[in-house]
Amino acid sequence: MIKLYYHPSPNPAKIALFLEETQLPYELVPVDTRKGDQHLPAFLAINPNAKTPALTDSEGDAVVFDSTAILLYLAEKTGQFLPPNTPAARAQMLSWMMFVATGIGPYSGQCVHFKHFAPEPKAYAVNRYDFEAWRHWQLIDDQLAKHAYMLGSEYTVVDMAVWGWARAVPFILGPDAWAKLPNVKRLLDEINARPAAQRTEAIKAKYSFKTDMDEAALKILFPQNARLPG
Repeated sequence: MIKLYYHPSPNPAKIALFLEETQLPYELVPVDTRKGDQHLPAFLAINPNAKTPALTDSEGDAVVFDSTAILLYLAEKTGQFLPPNTPAARAQMLSWMMFVATGIGPYSGQCVHFKHFAPEPKAYAVNRYDFEAWRHWQLIDDQLAKHAYMLGSEYTVVDMAVWGWARAVPFILGPDAWAKLPNVKRLLDEINARPAAQRTEAIKAKYSFKTDMDEAALKILFPQNARLPG
């Protein structure tokens, strides 16, 4: 049995979407990160990096953390939502998967942090991460201008990786973002219309996750702030 350790944020959503698309049996384990569940010993034994998502698979006693690693693990396990098994197609898949993992996710996350949560002064950081987030998303939009999906004419695991973060684009880049990223919006709307995506979005309503970004949540999510001068 597969267990998905989940919080309703971009990276866990990618995994839930894959599981819903493939209809693999799985158990969802909620991890309330604003309450600090990710720092509990039981979760750290699965992901020492204290981040969601994480996944365990009793078949083979597999333990996987990091959303990109999990998506690749599940795609290889099932043989689904992968491009043709040729060197050229696999090279493109890995390139775009890692682009999302090392570019879209980190720059989008840092853009959100400095725009919405970081203490002042932050103008330099906001400028840097907003610029880089826009640059990375524009490259995704450019790729989608050439193809229906990230790798061509077929919906793959790479599109699921993009979808996880694309849902948050207005929060990341601002309310005018879709006017400048029409191809990302097209992909988002198409995936959102899929029954698997609708089931994925419904998951968060089944659990009571903390939504307040209060002082306790800030201390849990941004422990580095304790090092700042008082």
